[in-house]
Amino acid sequence: MSSEIAPHIWLPEPKLAFHHDRLSDHAIHPLRGLLKFGPYSAGLVPDPIRIATIVPFGDGECLYRFMRKINSQFSPKERKDYLPEWPGFQRVFGLHMRAAQHKCHIELHQELEGEFTRSPRPHIVLAERLVRAIQLLQAHRSEFDVIFIYIPQRWSTGYVGSSDEDFDLHDHLKATTAALGLPIQLVREDSALTYHCQASVMWRICLALYAKAGGIPWKLADTEAETAYIGISYAMRSTELGMPQFITCCSQVFDAGGSGLEFVAYDAHEFNVYRDNPFLSRNEMFRVMTRSIDLYRRRHAGKSPRRVVVHKTTEFKRDEVDGCMEALHLCESVDLIQVVENVGWRGVRIDRNHHGAKRGKQGSAAAFPVSRGTAIGLSPREALVWTHGDVKGVSTRGSFFKGARSTPSPLRLVRHAGHGPWDETVRSILGLTKMNWNNDSLYDTLPVTMAYAKVLARVIKRMPTLRRTPYQFRFFM
Repeated sequence: MSSEIAPHIWLPEPKLAFHHDRLSDHAIHPLRGLLKFGPYSAGLVPDPIRIATIVPFGDGECLYRFMRKINSQFSPKERKDYLPEWPGFQRVFGLHMRAAQHKCHIELHQELEGEFTRSPRPHIVLAERLVRAIQLLQAHRSEFDVIFIYIPQRWSTGYVGSSDEDFDLHDHLKATTAALGLPIQLVREDSALTYHCQASVMWRICLALYAKAGGIPWKLADTEAETAYIGISYAMRSTELGMPQFITCCSQVFDAGGSGLEFVAYDAHEFNVYRDNPFLSRNEMFRVMTRSIDLYRRRHAGKSPRRVVVHKTTEFKRDEVDGCMEALHLCESVDLIQVVENVGWRGVRIDRNHHGAKRGKQGSAAAFPVSRGTAIGLSPREALVWTHGDVKGVSTRGSFFKGARSTPSPLRLVRHAGHGPWDETVRSILGLTKMNWNNDSLYDTLPVTMAYAKVLARVIKRMPTLRRTPYQFRFFM
């Protein structure tokens, strides 16, 4: 029995599109693409973007100074081989940003500081006051687009609850505002106002601001038409009787360009639990897939996708496979892919020796890690793909390794339905790692189907009720 594994393949860095018609408007670097071509949805987002604010007593000027800086220029002080200079919001997105009318700005009462300091549960005091302010702004919803909430460093003890409480201020506020249909941006003093690299802060916050206002910064350029990508995640919360209840969160149904603006979520009651993970019955999985495909059809003039790719972190049980196939029987191709993190595999790149090398020595360790886009098929059912690694054409130094430390580990892909070579599956995974509009990175390690699903599941479990209509993801960013 041979210990050799299959030869590897390498797929180049996916290109991003910045215009729906001009095919030449593409780049592999998302930020440079924005600077050169502008956002994909240019002209479709109302100008200006109006900002409402919620600030602590006496801290209004701190936030307003920061907002004015958004149109200033900043040079990067970190990630200089990747991060371009920030030239100002209007120059990047072709839009203006301004403060909403006076009644859309709330300064919290001075008494909050004393109550917050004295309370044994400061996170509850802070959350209640902020939710109350958000509800007041809802009365003026037509007069603003996004709410900025300033969180000073002195409130850090209110970010999370005690060790026996499942509380997170960010997720708690997102659960409240998502139910109300209000996009918010938390502006923390430590990670925004006083952060040493303001160019990095501006890229991150303004990308999120543009997406939360309804914009599309970029899409994938080279895609397989009529394809839908679906990410499934589960969130658990307790009922009043203390019995566990699982919320199935179907992440945005992404189209071929990697764009997904809505997702569906509902309570699942027919499931089994194995190793602390829920697995749906055939009927429940049928419902999830049916609602997901209905969402795709609603956005594509009633047309069904030709191909569907479903991602989740756990295996697909037989009942789940059957439920998917029943719901997707009209599709020509269905791939059910388990995406596994934290695998034991590692890879080292060996540079082949040239003339003059020692006899018998085939190569030596390279200065950079395995290239991003490297994949190895372990079997027709399993493959490894490096979504984190060396990238060419991004840095002036020739090679770019995000984070510049550690040995990157691959994702393990397990195919529970579908067939054929791994090339197209790996290509779509790589593309979807570039579709997170909530940060300024070249890529994420996980495809957006999985990365978004985690966020959605975390927030959804804090919502007291769920509606049957789709949710817009921009309220959860």
